[in-house]
Parts: sequence; C-alpha cells; structure tokens
Amino acid sequence: MSTLTTPPPSPPAAGDAAGYTARWWKALPDGRLQCDLCPRHCRLREGQRGFCFVRRRSGKRIVLTAYGRSTGLCLDPVEKKPLHHVHPGNSVLSFGTAGCNLSCKFCQNWVVSTARSTQVLSVDAPPGNIADQAARLGARAVAFTYNDPVVFAEYAIDTAHACHERGLEAYAVSAGWVCGGPALELFGSVDAANIDLKGFTEGFYRKITGARLRDVQDTLVRVREHTSTWLELTTLLIPGLNDSPEEVGRLAAWVAGALGAHTPLHLTAFHPAHRMLDRPRTPAATLRRARRAALDAGLRFVYLGNVRDAEGATTFCPGCGAAVIVRRGYTVDAYELDERGCCRHCGRRLPGRFDADDPGDSAAAYPWRVAPAGR
Repeated sequence: MSTLTTPPPSPPAAGDAAGYTARWWKALPDGRLQCDLCPRHCRLREGQRGFCFVRRRSGKRIVLTAYGRSTGLCLDPVEKKPLHHVHPGNSVLSFGTAGCNLSCKFCQNWVVSTARSTQVLSVDAPPGNIADQAARLGARAVAFTYNDPVVFAEYAIDTAHACHERGLEAYAVSAGWVCGGPALELFGSVDAANIDLKGFTEGFYRKITGARLRDVQDTLVRVREHTSTWLELTTLLIPGLNDSPEEVGRLAAWVAGALGAHTPLHLTAFHPAHRMLDRPRTPAATLRRARRAALDAGLRFVYLGNVRDAEGATTFCPGCGAAVIVRRGYTVDAYELDERGCCRHCGRRLPGRFDADDPGDSAAAYPWRVAPAGR
C-alpha cells in the first residue's frame, strides 16, 4: 500500500561541495572537535567520522554528509509510523538517510541504519523538494523515519520548516537518544513524534541498543514539558529480553506518571532481524498480556503492532468506552469522531491531532483510509 517515489533532479544543497556545516559541536583544548548532538560526544581528529558515520571532521568544523541526501521516499499511511492520534487515515511521505547513533541488535532497518553514506543508493533531495513532492502527492505530512532523524537533525529541521511553509506537517520517528538542546530544536520543529522506549532497564539499553535508558527518559520529559509536539511511544517486545508483564507494567507506570496517562503506547511484535536471527517472534498472547499490564498500570491508549488484533488496533473513547477509531491493518474501518475530534457518542474530546479533514474520503487514492461500506 506504499508508493515508492523518486524526487525530481535538483542541485546539491548549499555548501554541499565542501560539506554542510553541522551544529552542536565544539573545539577541545587537545585539538579534537567534540560532537554534542548525542550523548556519545564523539571526539574527532581530522578526517574521522562519528559513530553515526554521517558526521565527519573536515578541517576546523564537523560536517553533516547526509544533508540533502535521501535513501528513498515512500508514501505511507500515518498509522504505519505508528501514530494513531494524528489525523487518522491520512498519508505521509516518509524518508530517511544513512546512519544511526544506536547499535540495536534487532534493527529491522539495519541495511540503512548501519550503512555508510557512500554505500547506500541515495538521491539529491533538498528540504524544499521533499516538501514540494509531498504536496504533489497529496500527503498530509512528511515523516523522518527508516533511520533516526537525530543523526540528520539539521536536515530534518530545515525540511520541517519547508513543510510548514507549504501548509504541511512534519513528524519524527526516533529513538530519542539525543542531548537536551538538540532535542528541543529537533522535536520542537515537528508536529508529532513517535519515540521508542525500547525497554525499561539500563542493562537492556546498554547491551542490546548501545544507548542509555535515562537519556531517553530525559528526552521524553523534555518533549512533553517544553514543546507542543504530540507524543506517542513504541516498545518492541523481544521474547525473553523485555517482554515480561512486570517490566511492561513498570514502563507504563513511568509513562503515566511522567508523561501522562493519555500518552499512546504501541507495543509491537519482534521479528528476527539483523544480529538477532535466532530469537523467536513475539507470540500474540505475549502482546495481549503486555497490553493488559500497561492498561492496569494506568495508561488509557495501548495499541498492538506487527500483529492482527482487533482490540489492540482500536481507539476507545476515554469517556464512554465506545470504539471511535476501528482499524484493520492500516485501514480505518470506522471513524466516530466529529470535526473537533470529539466522540460522536458522548462528546468527550480525544487527545491528539484531529480536524474536519480526518480521515478524508479519498479511499480510491489511499487504500488505508476508511473502507467503503460493506467491505
């Protein structure tokens, strides 16, 4: 249900010949340059690249080699990001670059996230061109995804601004491992974000992702308290590692207390990938038990992903309990909110981003929108 696209030819981004000068770095007394984008704080000598590979020292500056270079564009339903409380049924133009600042053993986009920029087929895609293509395709927004927009933050921020100038929105799909200042600038520039909370122990984060739980928690609190960005979370449940009801319950209780009980949490099924090919898929029963644990811990909106589960895909009104958004896969089968995002049964306003254009009536153009009656 996705449409692969290629942006029209365009000139390189300004300053591309010499490299796009990155932000968030400083010179050290010993002559190295320290990148202050993420908590790795890579310290670079001439010609060296950071862990993410797309940030490189060039003379007396650090450059972002991925600026204006996309590894491909794809038209997706917003539910695929996943964002369930952001203009349901609408389409987004997704794109990413090479590189990542994490080392997740289970990465399902590892071909892109672990690639070297010179080894990945990429095309010139300046911010304005991406926004123009999204508008031509009828997309509601542009989504930064596939790899982590943290590593191409300057590019993502400029693309978000280009989208807003054209009346479009911008969404970020991220692991949230980023320093405080850049976090506010990146996530403050987008309209919505889905940020991974990959587990709820420091041991899991350190051994399986190469990041730190506390840093991600700090990012989530910053986004909630200091931006107007709509926030949803995703946790991939891996059998035997982070899938116990007890751990999910602790995670959900922290989310409810620190971010609010109405923060949507997506619990998704693991499929063997990358360096975890010997780990089994997540059983549907495990997901359902985890969802119950998260609801019991106080969250109001808990969804299941990478599995067909009618209840786990449905949005229920927090007021009367009615099923107000019924999904089948990425298709919206029923939509019971009015133009203000209020339940048609009791009038309770649903938290999220909704308006009179949701979910739209262009089912022929976008098959993930509301299915025709009788289907």
